[in-house]
Amino acid sequence: MRIIAGQHRGLTLASVGKGDAAAHLRPTPDRVRESLFNVLMGHGLPQGARVLDLFAGTGALGLEALSRGATHCTFVDNGRTAQKLIRENIAKTRREDDATLLTCAADKLPAAPAPCDLVFLDPPYGKGLAANAVTSAKAGGWLASDALIVVEDNAPQPLAGFVQVDLRRYGDTYITLMAAP
Repeated sequence: MRIIAGQHRGLTLASVGKGDAAAHLRPTPDRVRESLFNVLMGHGLPQGARVLDLFAGTGALGLEALSRGATHCTFVDNGRTAQKLIRENIAKTRREDDATLLTCAADKLPAAPAPCDLVFLDPPYGKGLAANAVTSAKAGGWLASDALIVVEDNAPQPLAGFVQVDLRRYGDTYITLMAAP
């Protein structure tokens, strides 16, 4: 697993092998990340964006966003294995000044220091966790009025109160992009 483009292009991130099933770690494959960021560029993101990476796992999505010009990323994961990997990857990319790790559940977020323009949700597949996490993010002030929300799951994940702006399928992975109406 590596950073695809931007300032840290080619940097190899800490490996979890094929993933850690017990910790629900399933890193987004490089080709899926590359395709996703090509789509995001069509929306003017992540350049200049504040990013929220929920169910961050290894932190690859948020770190890719930072590499491509995001101004700050808040990583959220309550798993110890994931937290260790995120810390290691933040250190590898030397992004300690523009990255924050919250060690809480994605549906129990504290109040936001500032709203985010781009939100990644990559929960364990098939568990329906995205909706509660977005509700928590909205309640905590994490979502800018024009925030783009990206949900990765094994089926399309429409969220109540948001409009689907794009849907992509990569094998057994669906990427659903949503925005506030």
